[in-house]
Amino acid sequence: MHEWALAEAIINSAINIAQNKNLSKVESVLLRVGEIQQIDLDILSYAIKELSQGTLLENAHFKYKIHPAKIFCHNCGNLWDYSESFSKLQEEEKEAIHFIPETIHVYVRCPKCGSVDFEIKEGRGVWIEEIT
Repeated sequence: MHEWALAEAIINSAINIAQNKNLSKVESVLLRVGEIQQIDLDILSYAIKELSQGTLLENAHFKYKIHPAKIFCHNCGNLWDYSESFSKLQEEEKEAIHFIPETIHVYVRCPKCGSVDFEIKEGRGVWIEEIT
């Protein structure tokens, strides 16, 4: 599952940030998770807990904020919420997008004009927003 690989990248990045700030201990980490990523937060949390053992993040509390996805149609100018399209997808389609977000163009169309010529404006990726 890519949540484990993501957890490893988060841990490494958070440790680097904490070390650059000369922190000897981290109490909390706030992560912003893009809706398009469809991350299983239970798996991610477990992976983070396991992978942070023995590091300065070992006792840190990880908090998650889901960043809603907005999609813009280049054909008609429509801006819509990804959740509108997500609810109409089959489970296999959701899974494909989960593992390879770029496949969204295969499964999603603009709800206004039906075009696949759209751009994800917000709601992709995972960011460390805050470390305390």
